[in-house]
Amino acid sequence: MLNYCLVNASLVNLIGIIFTFFATFFALKYLMDFLPHDQGRAFAVDGAKSAGKPRGAGIIFVFTFVIGALLVTRISIELVIYLLLVVAEMFTGYFDDAAEKPWGELIKGILDMCVALVVAGVYIKFNGCEVNFAVFDATVKFNPILFAILTVVLVWASINVTNCSDGVDGLSATLTTITLASIYILDEMRDTSDDFKIVIVLFIIALLAYLWFNSTPSKLLMGDAGSRAMGVFIAIAILKSQSPFMYLLFAIVLILDGGLGLVKVTLIRTIKINIMKNITTPLHDHARKKMNWSNTQVVMRLAIIQIMVSALALYLVNM
Repeated sequence: MLNYCLVNASLVNLIGIIFTFFATFFALKYLMDFLPHDQGRAFAVDGAKSAGKPRGAGIIFVFTFVIGALLVTRISIELVIYLLLVVAEMFTGYFDDAAEKPWGELIKGILDMCVALVVAGVYIKFNGCEVNFAVFDATVKFNPILFAILTVVLVWASINVTNCSDGVDGLSATLTTITLASIYILDEMRDTSDDFKIVIVLFIIALLAYLWFNSTPSKLLMGDAGSRAMGVFIAIAILKSQSPFMYLLFAIVLILDGGLGLVKVTLIRTIKINIMKNITTPLHDHARKKMNWSNTQVVMRLAIIQIMVSALALYLVNM
């Protein structure tokens, strides 16, 4: 009877994977012309080349992912809330993509903070405050207030570094795929987050269908609708692994690529110091402008770096 249930569950998951890929693929193919069109980014390297391309594809692949997850996953209040938060973050990005005048940083920052607070509250309610330091195989129970603060920082940072890394065809989706795959492997190694593992797989599958159209030269762009949704989902996935500090390794390229620009701007605005004046941010623009890397080289080389760091991290966990 147990074997029958396992086979049946595996078949349902397989159907969900196939559905999510093809639903995303055909939805993107036939609906991309209805999306807003990019106006070109004035300060990005080769930003003018994006002008006119459909933008905001995140609204499509996020919805197909959510439908796939609801079809094959055991429904729980916690899961439904997480999916709603991913959709909410997607909409904050999509409305910004579609607006004639982009939303201000303050509005988006407040919305991100609201989402981060809800993630923290929901996670603590359903999972507690224990954290496993996977590399050392040590579990520590955090004070709830400290844990909530760290979770809010994690979610906010993940949303924003992922968003800032979206500037080269295929880059942010590729890095996100590697990061989520690393989290999935960690879950398998430590036998954690059983109900959430298939959700991670379905998000990866939706991103692969999107990458079919976004690889260089791209036919459409995910926009903030996709990048912001990816960021919050990464944060939720690493929290569900019970090893949130592994985010620092599994997403190191996203952190450096998108995060250095945030640090640079913050230092300039707050203490009027520009210690990175010779570095173009995000780093993918530095690689293209100062190092003369092609778009393909940027994606492949940064992906290779992330794969190597993730593999090393997983090896250390398995030692």
